[in-house]
Amino acid sequence: MKKKAFVYPTLLAAMLLCGATAQEPVIDIDARIHPNLAAAQRHVVEANQEIFTAQKDNKWDMHGHAEKARQLLVEVNNELKAAALTANKR
Repeated sequence: MKKKAFVYPTLLAAMLLCGATAQEPVIDIDARIHPNLAAAQRHVVEANQEIFTAQKDNKWDMHGHAEKARQLLVEVNNELKAAALTANKR
């Protein structure tokens, strides 16, 4: 019985972790057209990498705050791309 009680939460946590980190910020804004947005996007990707390193260094024990920050960086990255696409329409 104790084994079941341990296995299910562990599987759930693993599934959540895999789903949460499936998407990473990427550099996909053309710096020739939007140099400032491209620079901001580069900083987002760099910040994501630094947070990931911090998570590893702290043995993933940051109570979910670092992962939440990485998720927010994905949102920031998506908004920067949307801003570039909107500017392209003008």
